[in-house]
Amino acid sequence: MKEKIRGSIIGAALGDALGAPIEKLSHSKIKEMYGKVTDLNVESYKSKSKTHGKGYGRITDDTLLSIRLCEMYNEKIDHIDTYDVFTLIKKIFFQKMWVPEYQKEIPLIERLFYPEKYIFLSNYLASRDPRSGGTGNMVNCGAAMYMAPVGLVNACDPFKAYEEAINFGLSHQHSYGLEAAGVFAACVAAAMIPGIKMSEVASLAIDLAKDGTQLAIKDIVKETVLMDKNEDNADKFHEIIKKYSPMGDNVERFEDQVGLPTENYTPSRLKSIEELPIAIGYCMLYEDDLMRAMTEGVNSGRDTDSIGVMIGAILGAKLGVQSIRKELINQLKEANRYDFMEIADKFYETVRAIHEKDRKRYINIIDMRK
Repeated sequence: MKEKIRGSIIGAALGDALGAPIEKLSHSKIKEMYGKVTDLNVESYKSKSKTHGKGYGRITDDTLLSIRLCEMYNEKIDHIDTYDVFTLIKKIFFQKMWVPEYQKEIPLIERLFYPEKYIFLSNYLASRDPRSGGTGNMVNCGAAMYMAPVGLVNACDPFKAYEEAINFGLSHQHSYGLEAAGVFAACVAAAMIPGIKMSEVASLAIDLAKDGTQLAIKDIVKETVLMDKNEDNADKFHEIIKKYSPMGDNVERFEDQVGLPTENYTPSRLKSIEELPIAIGYCMLYEDDLMRAMTEGVNSGRDTDSIGVMIGAILGAKLGVQSIRKELINQLKEANRYDFMEIADKFYETVRAIHEKDRKRYINIIDMRK
């Protein structure tokens, strides 16, 4: 379990860093500008700096929120629920942390994207019941992108992981953005099962998922089985997901878009976020090769860092830390000033302590029934 937790946490950070410099670029634009991104020594197409902004192995808010979530579990030594969002609010607003993109310690909320700032606005400033705190938010992958720790805490129990992620995620997201959080956590939990195949992880995801999320994963999985892993399958994935996420390559914000009617990012029972189904597809194609899956996934374009996070978290949990080269782990540490191995090992101890609490609870229940 220790090696798998290391693999998932470090894998997610690696996927984040690999995809960060090309985030929001289309698949074709990445090929035009970079050829193919295959390592961390890549300049961002925007910041073009070796020390600031995205690029050169620096992580983004996906990983920083995951670190905060790990800290929450470390402090509580127990499962989390919707009301634990108030602990997260303290951590993102009142406590500073090192943000590699800015090269300084600041409250994380200053780095978060608008729908993640909604955690603070809705639950704290507006005093919403956190169980409806995510309602009204822009529907995106923001809650899903940092839910890997929930899957690790519920290792080998995807059903409990799904429930816990949904319960906590209610404070942040709704509709298919919330659904993706639950299904992603379930995938990570399932990947912790020794010897499990990605086809089995995907099958569990389909069984648990609801509405458009279920349909999107089902369609991706069906076509992935027919794909040639030696080909560039990005356009095939995009064609499948278009039915559920119609925004296509239009992920930037421009002035001339203001006021135009759109259903993008709005609640729906028929839509799905793109990141999770596509990540599952690449995990299935290259289930024994984390770096190949991650490389192909981030080069498929659009929300590249979150796709990388999900691939890294799932396959890292499945294959363990031995699937990640040591030089990449060291490069992540140097670029970000975070020791991800240390973070993972501390979290492993927390997971063991939570499992022991669970064991005692179950024993007490059995004794009571006797």
